[in-house]
Amino acid sequence: MPLLDSTATHPITLPDGSLYTDTVYLKNVVDHPRIEIGEYSYFTHAGRPEDTAQILAPYLGHGCRERLLIGKFVQIARGSYFITSSANHPMSGFTTYPFRIFKPETFGYKDLPVRDTVVGHDVWIGHDAAIMPGVRIGHGAIIAARAVVARNVPPYAVVGGNPAEIIRMRYPADVIEQLLEIAWWDWPIDKIEANLTALEGGDLEALKAA
Repeated sequence: MPLLDSTATHPITLPDGSLYTDTVYLKNVVDHPRIEIGEYSYFTHAGRPEDTAQILAPYLGHGCRERLLIGKFVQIARGSYFITSSANHPMSGFTTYPFRIFKPETFGYKDLPVRDTVVGHDVWIGHDAAIMPGVRIGHGAIIAARAVVARNVPPYAVVGGNPAEIIRMRYPADVIEQLLEIAWWDWPIDKIEANLTALEGGDLEALKAA
């Protein structure tokens, strides 16, 4: 029996057999025209599953123009959220007060720039992290708890702080290049689970031979 069930709403069963209902597979609970999510990406929160999109991206209304794109095997801890482009106030004039949102005919500031927010595969977003509008987070990156990510994050970087800065790279450049070429997240799930020892143990040669 496989470890992962892509159809589950709550993918974690505790050792006592009870279902852990605070963690949800995002793809199975989010139905939003501006959000795209890969398989096996999860988010932990205390709300109802049907409220997940609102908790994760509170400013991304159905009428917004930007998108939130989340890859496969992304791990999002409790309290983290995305501030998307439509949350921005006008900043080019003498006031940032959003006068136009108070009338339906001018709602939305359609002249403000729109940028999609993109999260790569196998990204770990720690507790209470805030991802700002238009950020792109590379595959394999780690976002530290309470980080405020206001700029792009390279693949396999560890970032933290406010604003978030690179703390270190997880691997040397040549290893990162090989991992991006291997792209294990695109393998069938049975192949991934058959190679867990190499994945969890950091055995690059075994992954290359898989």
